[in-house]
Amino acid sequence: MQRRDVLRLSALAGAAGVLTLDPMTFTQADAAGPADDPEQTKTLSGHLPTGAPDFVYVPVEVPRGVREIAVSYTYDKPTVPAGTQGNACDIGIFDERGTELGGRGFRGWSGGARTEFAISAEEATPGYLAGPVKAGTWHVVLGPYTVAPQGLDYTVTVTLRYGAPGTPRTPVYPPQRAKGRGRAWYRGDSHLHTVHSDGKRTPAELVAAARAAGLDFITTTEHNTTSAHAAFEGLWGDDLLILTGEEITTRNGHVVALGTDPGIFIDWRYRARDNRFGQFARKVRQAGGLVIPAHPHGTCVGCNWKFGFNEADAVEVWNADFTPDDEVTISEWDNTLVAASRGQGRWLPAVGHSDAHREPQVVGLPQTVVLADDLSRTALQEGIRAGRSWIAESSKIDLTFEAVGGRGQHAGIGERLKVGGAEVVTLRLKVSGVGPGCSVRFITDQGQLYGTAVPDSGTLTAEWRTTASYAAYVRAEVRHAPADGGASGVPGPMAAMTNPIWLGEH
Repeated sequence: MQRRDVLRLSALAGAAGVLTLDPMTFTQADAAGPADDPEQTKTLSGHLPTGAPDFVYVPVEVPRGVREIAVSYTYDKPTVPAGTQGNACDIGIFDERGTELGGRGFRGWSGGARTEFAISAEEATPGYLAGPVKAGTWHVVLGPYTVAPQGLDYTVTVTLRYGAPGTPRTPVYPPQRAKGRGRAWYRGDSHLHTVHSDGKRTPAELVAAARAAGLDFITTTEHNTTSAHAAFEGLWGDDLLILTGEEITTRNGHVVALGTDPGIFIDWRYRARDNRFGQFARKVRQAGGLVIPAHPHGTCVGCNWKFGFNEADAVEVWNADFTPDDEVTISEWDNTLVAASRGQGRWLPAVGHSDAHREPQVVGLPQTVVLADDLSRTALQEGIRAGRSWIAESSKIDLTFEAVGGRGQHAGIGERLKVGGAEVVTLRLKVSGVGPGCSVRFITDQGQLYGTAVPDSGTLTAEWRTTASYAAYVRAEVRHAPADGGASGVPGPMAAMTNPIWLGEH
């Protein structure tokens, strides 16, 4: 890399920018490849300073007759002072169709999960898309996620293997409907990872874990790739619906694209300052998916949600084991319910997902339980979008939550009970399958207005009466006992929670 490139990198400090290096050029070859050289390899080394652009493109001039392209890379990981980020560098590739944002050239991304990959017409490394290796300018993409004060030294090696191109496989995608039980409550986990990004489970192992967790549906959401969409062939059944999606992993937050059309890729190469998220949120919907910000207050680098919630269809308020960042997210979400109750914008339903990557992370901890007309993509999405859902830490927990008016009016989770402000309303929660020491809380726009302990049997029917003038909405939480016995006033971890029931004429 030339000195002017280093200066340009420094000038672009922190920007969601791009640096394109000089191309790797390979000898032109015919379809059979050079007789004495069935493959060719070239290596590029360079240095990236702190403040490097988010994406560094290495053009690769691919001649005719290439059967397979293989890429490997390394980078240094120097010791850094305490509290300072070290080096972390992702990798992926775009083909001859180009690197345009949202364009068709995407061929795979493995982030930092792999040090090498290969692509041919017949197969590809997980995270990458099989297909012909056509002549033209391909681009290996480095993503320097964090850069140490010393900078980041990298080496990229590209090998082209010549020969007959092979026959591409036709992908087989999961069906978008399973047998189901008609209109019913269906349990699902829609934020999951396998070896197709940074997970350790295979698709078969993930499906086995989902069935063991008592789930009715799952969504495959690999980081910035769709390669897993065709990897579940033969793994679905009448008892399990497998939806396709993506975890769009930007530098300013992650978003679950839930239930996008199989094979549809959504780009991630932008930051909040670029004002591009709305464009790609619309692309998610055009592909039939829901836009769900993931772990908005997550503690990992780049996990905090910076795009706002105007484009969201729901929000992931509980991610994996219940931790303080989930508590913060739920509190923030509840504040938006208060605003919505006063007509100040729409409300976003809450969902929960496990974000499970590997053992011992538990698939289905937590899970979203959705009231849907059938076990299909469309019906589940309608239920989630309407807020007809609740969240549980496992399938052992079951609950019902309803509001009943004095004249027999009835509303369930996510619905509105249309009553006058002074009319008495009965809120009724039935819960079973929770562990000892749990308690129930009813939360309103004024905060908690009712609470009671769950018997050691783990089963409880709780009732509380109020009016629409006193509570604009009511939602229920089931909490474990606080670790400090309640001395701090901070409630214990969540066992289950519902979306709100709205009270009042409008």
